[in-house]
Amino acid sequence: MDILLAKPRGFCAGVNRAIAIVRSALAEFGAPVYVLHEIVHNTHVLHELRSLGAIFVEELEQIPPGARTIFSAHGIAKSVEDQAAAMHLRTIDATCPLVAKVHRRIIRLHAQGCTLLVLGHKRHPEVEGTCGQVPGPVYVVSSPEEVAALPIPDSSKIGYVTQTTLSVDDTKDMLAALRSRFRLIEEPDRTDICYATTNRQIAVRQLAEHCDVVLIVGSKNSSNSNRLREVAAAQDIPSYLIDHADEIDTNWLMGKKRIGVSAGASAPEHLVKGVLTRLQALAPGKVEEMGGEDEQVTFPVCGLHKTSGKSDTLKVNR
Repeated sequence: MDILLAKPRGFCAGVNRAIAIVRSALAEFGAPVYVLHEIVHNTHVLHELRSLGAIFVEELEQIPPGARTIFSAHGIAKSVEDQAAAMHLRTIDATCPLVAKVHRRIIRLHAQGCTLLVLGHKRHPEVEGTCGQVPGPVYVVSSPEEVAALPIPDSSKIGYVTQTTLSVDDTKDMLAALRSRFRLIEEPDRTDICYATTNRQIAVRQLAEHCDVVLIVGSKNSSNSNRLREVAAAQDIPSYLIDHADEIDTNWLMGKKRIGVSAGASAPEHLVKGVLTRLQALAPGKVEEMGGEDEQVTFPVCGLHKTSGKSDTLKVNR
């Protein structure tokens, strides 16, 4: 049974940056360091950071006043930032720079008087953070049917942003529905879907053309990992999302000649290696990596901790 590896796969620049910020904060300031929401959506990464002294919470009220606090890569609403300041938390912002770019765009659209839409998944932390950048209503839509049901006059001036981890294909269908219904749309020059999401989806689509089954390494609550599985499934190829090698069901592999493997942008490479080891133990075969985009994107790793209006740069060695 042969194995074909997607390229690129695994960690993106934003995830690398966020994890490095948590590690560096722990190294410089000591434990505990509190993190609002999961820094990235991967159970293994969270377990490792917890072992170093990171404490993940869902509400600011769970953090002692004045404690050192990191905002996750998914970004936060303005109201959360204000609440943290009122609690005198010493904060470090690990928001992905590409998510921060979406925040700046929705603020501009609001200033232009647009009716605001976010193409994305309701209750996802990134979407909640984006909606919370501006006052007033922001409509979240995740399908063409929801576009049709929007309680907005067709003559409205519409401005939209997109969740960075959304499926390229899903976005295409929603945009077609928007353009069909609304004549006045303020559109970005480029899609908000991040380079890493796009590259990984393209690679998985190509992977599925050459494989009998596709395994995506990633946690169940990882949006970009779920989208990768959907991309493969859309090619009529059995595809499964697994958090680690032990979740592989041998029934998936019966009669298969070539297995495709990729990983979401928040899944570390050692999990992929574990999957390869497991597959090779079940049925030894050739392991080959596809040709694909050679990503060179990196983001500066730095953050700010703020106390009583003062700020200092957190320096991180890479």
